[in-house]
Amino acid sequence: MGETATGMRFDTKLIHGGTAPGPYGATKTPIIQSSAFAYDTAEELEDLFKGRAIGQVYTRIGNPTLEALEKRLAAVEDGIAAIVTASGMAAITTAVMAIVRSGDEILSSASLFGGTYSLFRDTLANYGITTRFVDPTDLDALAAAVNDATRLIFVETIGNPKMDVPDIAAFAAIAQKSGVPLMVDATVSTPYLARVKELGADIVVHSTSKFINGTANSIGGAIIDSGSFDWNSAKFPHFEPFYRKYRNFAFTARTRKLIHKDFGACAAPLNAFLVGEGLETLALRMERHCANALKLAGFLAAHEKVAWVNYPGLPDSPFFEVANRQFQGRFGGVLTLGLADKPSAFRLINGLKLAKNLANIGDTKTLVIHPASTICADYSLEVKALMGVSEELVRVSVGIEDARDIVADFARALDNL
Repeated sequence: MGETATGMRFDTKLIHGGTAPGPYGATKTPIIQSSAFAYDTAEELEDLFKGRAIGQVYTRIGNPTLEALEKRLAAVEDGIAAIVTASGMAAITTAVMAIVRSGDEILSSASLFGGTYSLFRDTLANYGITTRFVDPTDLDALAAAVNDATRLIFVETIGNPKMDVPDIAAFAAIAQKSGVPLMVDATVSTPYLARVKELGADIVVHSTSKFINGTANSIGGAIIDSGSFDWNSAKFPHFEPFYRKYRNFAFTARTRKLIHKDFGACAAPLNAFLVGEGLETLALRMERHCANALKLAGFLAAHEKVAWVNYPGLPDSPFFEVANRQFQGRFGGVLTLGLADKPSAFRLINGLKLAKNLANIGDTKTLVIHPASTICADYSLEVKALMGVSEELVRVSVGIEDARDIVADFARALDNL
């Protein structure tokens, strides 16, 4: 990875970016497990509430441990600021609600994580916010779908679980021409693969529960403000007071001072600490995740009992070229495979001994799940097809075990089908 804007290369920035010496010379961020923070005088607290001074008031709004992680994530993504949240869905909900209002529309990739799809299609619709879903590989359809009510374009760097890879720079060009921000969910790629700000993302969201944490010991989310969008726009009159006071920090200011404060989806200090610990080894882990996934994908693609494999790192993948360009020659740690039918998919999952059957990705362990009967169980066949979910599909989050053991586990399970 090349040198970043602050002079540190990426792997170094994961450890040192945005950090400051702790008390008593501590090299680890202290866990400040306090709900609120006291001040000597009433005047000091008044200054904090009125924005005349900087400090901590209440952990729902901010906390030193949370702030430390926010600075580190902003540094890693080359953003100007970040907000950490209780989960990835909390990050998406908070960031989106800071931008759109009743009567507005979101233009989104149809290839989405199930929770995001539900939020956009069902929950936000109850508040007068419409989402139009488009095929992320059809840029003409994307451009044609923009209308006067569009206020946000949303896309995932790698569709989960469809495993399609949109051209983020092309999405950014359409967003810029339309005068609306581009929000990118980079959970599956992580900042190790994709420098999404450089590709044109205005806002980046993560489920830090996944690869950034890496060890499945805490739930969290993050919103990173690239500082690139001009919020001084007639399309966003609700940003006017924030832009007047905070300029290019207007998005972060409105999000933190209004939506994040009022929704209350704050991260716990302990969880923020654990995410920060995982962040330091992201590069090492992602290198192994990517290498192992490529080896497993190659094995599965050649196996007679596997109908198909969807992994952007395979040379015959329709997304190989764009993924290779955007992700600097690496392709992520998640893949999907298809078997003969649903019973075969279940027998494969039940026959695995090393891989764990559960609803997560990004763990050090290899994980599997049958999305159609679990995370997408409540969706119609039409919606499942739109999301790339079929009855024979198995999703695999490839861990960092020895690749030979991972392949052997799948080989044994496939032999017993």
